[in-house]
Amino acid sequence: MSSNIQPSPRIAIIGSGAVGCYYGGRLAQHGNDVHFLMRSDYEHVKRHGLKIQSHLGDFVLSQVNCHRTTAEIGPCDLVIIAMKATANETLLELLPPLLKPDTFLLTLQNGLGSDDFLARHFGSERVLGGLCFVCINRIAPGVIHHIAQGQITLGEYSGAPQTRTEALAEEFRRCGVDCVVEASLVMACWKKLVWNIPFNGLSIAAGGKDTAAILADPVLEQRVRDLMREIIVTAGRLGHEIPLGLIDTMIERTRTMSTYKPSSLIDFLAGSEVELEAIWGEPVRRAKAAGIEMPRVAELYQQLKQRIAARTLAA
Repeated sequence: MSSNIQPSPRIAIIGSGAVGCYYGGRLAQHGNDVHFLMRSDYEHVKRHGLKIQSHLGDFVLSQVNCHRTTAEIGPCDLVIIAMKATANETLLELLPPLLKPDTFLLTLQNGLGSDDFLARHFGSERVLGGLCFVCINRIAPGVIHHIAQGQITLGEYSGAPQTRTEALAEEFRRCGVDCVVEASLVMACWKKLVWNIPFNGLSIAAGGKDTAAILADPVLEQRVRDLMREIIVTAGRLGHEIPLGLIDTMIERTRTMSTYKPSSLIDFLAGSEVELEAIWGEPVRRAKAAGIEMPRVAELYQQLKQRIAARTLAA
């Protein structure tokens, strides 16, 4: 597999929701050959294009390469996977038409396990992981609202960063996306869980609260801090050292997000599948396999199971 990105790469976006459309849109805005797999928004985007409302400046892609199937897209140099981890089994059918010998796969999915899934089915040498620290929502067909943040952290599934990792990071930066490369992808995943587990989880468990409402409640803010500490301590015991100072840093960053609804809350309220296992279940299981208990995260995991089950019954 080539270690470099092609001079003019063909890029596929699988999962054209808020994350896929925003980052794919940025790449297309700056001249990349980007192709979006679209379902519900296909007709709208085909006719009206893709609109990004961003605190960094709005832009519109009036002509978008959108497709109903991956067979229409054909082989690509880079495939960016931004769909929910709950739908990973569909990748077994979606990805093969996009692959050639040197195609590599970048997963921008939440939680733990998606990179393992891709490596198991498509080869570990193809797989990169990316963690998006971004406040972003799809607010209408073909309309994405980028509220705050936006950094991507990249890492190689197979180990240390390669030439392609640095080249991709540089391309994201050229396209206006803050991007850094991590020496350890697994540690980067645990870092993101430090935010995702408490804020995505409590937004549902506390009865539909946005990030501002969570931090406005002293009891909930303390629970956020306790969850974050447990995640960091667990990651350290698993060999992924994360400084405890990240707790204050993440909370202060979250205060700048104002009334942001985390993606899991949006899924929950819409009746869509919540990424329960990838974000909450898998960290608890991995810790337990190493003889480590995560009582606070496990408690939240059970609360979310109950909330989701009650929602299903009510429907």
